[in-house]
Amino acid sequence: MCISSVLFSPSTGHAGGGTGTVKCTENDPRPACNVTVGTPQQPNNGTGEGVKDGEGNDGKCRNPGGTVIPCERDGGKVGADGCYYKAATGLSPAIIEVLGGQPAGEGGWYYRDCGDTEGYVGPIWIAGAPPVVSPEVLARQARAKLQLPDVVIELNPPGNQLRYLPVWMALDQGSWATESATASVPGVSVTATARPVKATWSMGDGSGVTCAGPGTPWTPDVDPEKPSPDCGHTYQSPGVFTVLATVEWEVTWAGAGQSGTAAGLATSGQVEAQVQESKTLISR
Repeated sequence: MCISSVLFSPSTGHAGGGTGTVKCTENDPRPACNVTVGTPQQPNNGTGEGVKDGEGNDGKCRNPGGTVIPCERDGGKVGADGCYYKAATGLSPAIIEVLGGQPAGEGGWYYRDCGDTEGYVGPIWIAGAPPVVSPEVLARQARAKLQLPDVVIELNPPGNQLRYLPVWMALDQGSWATESATASVPGVSVTATARPVKATWSMGDGSGVTCAGPGTPWTPDVDPEKPSPDCGHTYQSPGVFTVLATVEWEVTWAGAGQSGTAAGLATSGQVEAQVQESKTLISR
């Protein structure tokens, strides 16, 4: 392997009237997954084969000794040798001349951090055909781009709820829709898709309800004493109760001839439910 080196400095929610909305405020993993992929090149490991990434089949990155290490560091991606590499783009002809000139053949200029120096050193020239960026890395970036909708709750019949009268719980159509996002580098594109799979309701009175879908909105032509067919609750005492709905999302990805699953996501919203004594006797 031909290496020339010289040190350089590397370049709220609100609620009311029976509906509510809140932005996703879970411990949002998305910014932490916002990987900067850079160029679709990775360095050579000295064998002329090009460095393979250090990522195993379980999605974790390891050094040659098998120890789990971060997959990225300061904009660079780990190689199979346990060092981190990032492309040295924008080098002027003068700098390349100082480095000994542009070598012939395939390869690229990189900064490298093997942990034995304070940060990245280089640029160094590493020969070899550039492999494609790992689809798993792009999958994490695509997941980070997902924009999940607000959770908007509908408690029906509208207005104050009545003791012993069934409450129909439903989510606005926009709260229950499949969302997708794509991350790309030249030659590779991966799409992450988030699909809502269930809604878990905390009714504020100690009761919980799990619904496989968004629920069915009540309509005026339905007998108010009839329970919801798929997502409902009946309060046994009057009072003011905080109703919290949490939507769980399944995340999958596909691209570059591969596919897989990613960590799920969750969004939530809440409203206040005012439950009153019924002024008329409801036969039970």
